[in-house]
Amino acid sequence: MTSLELLPAVDVVDGQAVQLVQGVAGTEKRFGDPAAAARRWIDQGARWLHLVDLDAAFGRGSNADVLGRLIDEVEVDVELSGGIRDDASLERALGTGCRRVVIGTAAMEQPEWVERIIAEHGDRIAIGLDVKGDKLAARGWTREGGDLMETLQRLDAAGCARFVVTDVTSDGMLSGPNLELLGRVCAHTDAPVVASGGVSSLRDIEMLTGLVPIGVEGAIIGTALYVGNVELPQALAVAAGRP
Repeated sequence: MTSLELLPAVDVVDGQAVQLVQGVAGTEKRFGDPAAAARRWIDQGARWLHLVDLDAAFGRGSNADVLGRLIDEVEVDVELSGGIRDDASLERALGTGCRRVVIGTAAMEQPEWVERIIAEHGDRIAIGLDVKGDKLAARGWTREGGDLMETLQRLDAAGCARFVVTDVTSDGMLSGPNLELLGRVCAHTDAPVVASGGVSSLRDIEMLTGLVPIGVEGAIIGTALYVGNVELPQALAVAAGRP
């Protein structure tokens, strides 16, 4: 069995680690210092972290200093997301030393810019596809962002190196990943896919690992870790195909 990369999530609001329900502002459960959360997951074996500046994603502020210090302190690969919409915010994000950034809303609103930065930065750019049904969600998931497959095909043709696919309705719900959605996306691109949303159990991780042969490279896991449904060492073992 080919292994699945797990990326524990550290989502940040007002300098605190949080988890939202379906990405809705105001639903967050707070879990304290983001650096402490990151260190906990690293100490338990994480090789990647998925960091999100939710204030920047919602356009209401920034946690750039907090996340920049965190990235500087850790020795694992980091995927950074939230509010990266122009050259200045992209330069600032890449300058933190993260391994890659995730571009979301801008992919729909500024297609020419996105195609340019994909060409310039290669696999340091991943495109976030936040999905509600057959449509994309934009601006912190507060409005519609276009047709999923049309956008996927356009970005795939532009050479996007990786897609991060979130089922918005599953995010924070502990309802299981949307395997059908992931299968549809993988059928329309040869780029690797990172799954996000809904992971609630070791069985969910086992099912996602079964999608590795069709292109699912990794999975972001958040709420299930924070509330104790899943212990990271066991999750990493399942993702690696170890008993």
